[in-house]
Amino acid sequence: MPVNLTAPDPAALYAVPGVRIGVAQAGIRKAGRKDLTVFLLDEGAAVGGVFTQNRFCAAPVQVCRAHLDAGRGIRAMVVNTGNANAGTGEEGLARARATCTALAGHLGIAPEQVLPFSTGVIMEPLPIERIEAGLPAALADAAPAHWGRAAEGIMTTDTVPKAFSRQVMIGGATVTITGISKGAGMIRPNMATMLGFLTTDAKVDQALMPALALRLAQASFNRITVDGDTSTNDSFVVVATRKAGHAEITSLESPEGCALVEAMSEIACLLAQAIVRDGEGATKFITLQIEGGRDGAECRQVAYAVAHSPLVKTAFFASDPNLGRILAAVGYAGIADLDQTKIELYLDDVHVATQGGRHPAYREEDGQRVMKQSEITVCIVLGRGSANETLWTCDLSHDYVTINADYRS
Repeated sequence: MPVNLTAPDPAALYAVPGVRIGVAQAGIRKAGRKDLTVFLLDEGAAVGGVFTQNRFCAAPVQVCRAHLDAGRGIRAMVVNTGNANAGTGEEGLARARATCTALAGHLGIAPEQVLPFSTGVIMEPLPIERIEAGLPAALADAAPAHWGRAAEGIMTTDTVPKAFSRQVMIGGATVTITGISKGAGMIRPNMATMLGFLTTDAKVDQALMPALALRLAQASFNRITVDGDTSTNDSFVVVATRKAGHAEITSLESPEGCALVEAMSEIACLLAQAIVRDGEGATKFITLQIEGGRDGAECRQVAYAVAHSPLVKTAFFASDPNLGRILAAVGYAGIADLDQTKIELYLDDVHVATQGGRHPAYREEDGQRVMKQSEITVCIVLGRGSANETLWTCDLSHDYVTINADYRS
């Protein structure tokens, strides 16, 4: 079960003017499950995206980048689960492009106006014939209110769909923001998440969309890790349909731009945190706060060293306050001139270590009290400067091994 995360109420997810969504069962890997989703965008929508930095990136990632660079105006997105179309060479690229051509043919648009996304098993041929056969049903299902269905349709090993929605006032007009994400394993996003789609009807200049997508990813999806593995298919796409009744936002630093970034960042963070809460086999949601670094980069360096330590993660799973493991991870994080006598370690309200050693007032029963909680904050003070960074992760349980051992069966 996910950590303090429940399935969204579809009725609480606002439709975004200018977006329609259809979902179908195409039998891409298994029968009887939603596995094909289409997003249909009104003409004039502004779109930006960020994608995995894994050099073995999937065919749909390569096609998405090319189609965004073409600048013809994105009108549709198509998502399949069950097959990642990664590690598939030139044939994989041909099948990703064929997916775009098939959907474009139904809509009367150019293939370059379609973005394809795939998630699932790597190194298996994409069953393009099943996608082509399923598209009519997905298109017939298209409706503005189908956000809940879309959140289900993009799941793989997720245990619950992930979706959040808000309405805010910007420039005197009501602006709607709704997004969905998927992911539970192979999570250490590097530019993006497994799959994330965040839409708004805000009127945003297309030229701002790449920077907006990157800023949102850096504040959310690039701050999570489940297992340290960067996927071949990570994709995060931001859509602004430009239907809202305010003046066009031409700067993210303007009052309206700042208000939009703040509101969209809130949803992006919830979507990112939901992935960690639903991490494969997770029982603990852990916030890592690194303070007093010389810069953000070294704060993140320490955070990831702690978050990726199997010894630390298994201690959290066992509720075992073997907290020297955290100090060890800080020490091998790679900061050559780190002064251990300046390190302070807190576990929620418990001061565990000071000046690099055990705090005189620390008692193991206090550490165990916190370790038994389902949500835990670890604060590490480096004593080197004023930079602070936050990252979210989870524990490592028996179920993580079971899920991944049985993934393809």
